Amino acid sequence: MNIQANPIVARRSPGPDGEKVITLAALAVGGQGGGVLTNWIVAVAEANGYRAQSTSVAGVAQRTGATIYYVEMCRDTGRAPVFSLSPSIGDVDILIASELMEGGRAIMRGFVTPGRTTLITSTHRIAAVSEKINPGDGRVDGTDVVEAMGIAADHVVAFDMESVAKKAGSVISSSLLGALAGSGALPFPRDSFEDVIRGSGRGVEASLRAFGEAYEIAKGTKPAPLPEEIAAPIVPVLHVPQKLATKWAALEARVAALPDAVKDMTALGLKKVVDYQDVAYGSDYLDMVEKMVALDAAPFDLSMNAAKYCARALCYDDLLRVADIKTRASRFERVKDEVVVKDDQVLMLTEYFHPRFEEFATTLPKSIGKWLQRRKGIEAFYTKHFDKGRRIRTDSLRGFMMLWVVSSLRPIRRKLLRHEGEMAHMAAWFNTAMDVAKTDPALASEVLANYRLIKGYSDTHARGLSKFARVMGALDLLKGRNDAADWMRRLRVAALDDVKGDKLDGALATVKSFAG
Repeated sequence: MNIQANPIVARRSPGPDGEKVITLAALAVGGQGGGVLTNWIVAVAEANGYRAQSTSVAGVAQRTGATIYYVEMCRDTGRAPVFSLSPSIGDVDILIASELMEGGRAIMRGFVTPGRTTLITSTHRIAAVSEKINPGDGRVDGTDVVEAMGIAADHVVAFDMESVAKKAGSVISSSLLGALAGSGALPFPRDSFEDVIRGSGRGVEASLRAFGEAYEIAKGTKPAPLPEEIAAPIVPVLHVPQKLATKWAALEARVAALPDAVKDMTALGLKKVVDYQDVAYGSDYLDMVEKMVALDAAPFDLSMNAAKYCARALCYDDLLRVADIKTRASRFERVKDEVVVKDDQVLMLTEYFHPRFEEFATTLPKSIGKWLQRRKGIEAFYTKHFDKGRRIRTDSLRGFMMLWVVSSLRPIRRKLLRHEGEMAHMAAWFNTAMDVAKTDPALASEVLANYRLIKGYSDTHARGLSKFARVMGALDLLKGRNDAADWMRRLRVAALDDVKGDKLDGALATVKSFAG
């Protein structure tokens, strides 16, 4: 994405003696080098005979807010200028955003002014906390933000600067500086920007490559990188031991016997379930799908939801699963790619855990776990001394082995208290869907889809169970109605759209009003 007008020099407010003060605000997320970018900009200004001042207002971690870096500069005339400490609404000449939604937030806060502000932003996305905590798909569509930029800013330079930086082996601060230099918003030559990068002494060559590429794109002499096409989901490949090959082949034969509309989803679900536990677990999964297929007919929507959500129910997130995912080689490779770790660099990875007493007790064998749950004194002792956030360094042998030992308990998962509870809950849900399917397959399909509300572990899992129970509680009120499936879907959507549950309260009140 590359939105550009003819390059212009941003308009600047004159000082009392004709000095022109240039105001620049940069919004950056932690780890993106916002401080480095600001220091570079100040150094470039000073190298060109300007006086400059930079300040910063720290944001909150994990993308509830980005840090705002603010720079004011003017030509050194021998007089000591008085600079502001923070940006003001309608008084920003240049706005740099390290991510698309930060550019949108800058517009909402009034930092982007038509006829004045040059807006420079990367179009890649980093999901905010508000997007991540949404029980459903909380991702915000950036199309409206892009349209607003064209209206609110005097000049827009927008393309995927993160991709440019990664391709060059650098970080986004380098490509942001290149886009700033190429935009023409500052009256400084390209050489002065590059000299400052060389003077930094760290990662110079990679930074210069990212800077140069972004500079040419901002100038319009090079095309912006095309948005990466969303890759098709990679079908997991299971390396089945030879001694299990016959059993695995039998499972694949059962999948092949299913209706064509259901085969692909069932095959994916089977691989997920077997990877999660074992071949016998995969057989249990196919038993559930086959039971629902027997009650279904074309276009097999009911069976599709059974194939999808039965796999999800069987693969619940317990401590064993979390430990397994965090110690897989594929995860380390993904993290290395995301943070652009070079061959001569060491990746230090810290995992955050907060195991409650409930997670601790249910990860034990059934008899021991139930015994502990009845001892309130033990629970109080655990809460006082152990119920706290913990940091485990999985880049160290000790930390990695701790999680690996937990993940190695997978063979005895069926004997643990958590498994007993999950299977009882799943059986009640599945049997309910089977009963409903005999008279209303469309409603039964929505009942199966309600398992989408349950995900994660610890507090997240508890909240999901609560919403699931409330939505399922309306089933008796809806049975027999022609629009029962539609209302069940509406209740689930309301539960997914609102973390606090206010929308679900309203939807349930509506159902009770017409069902009473």
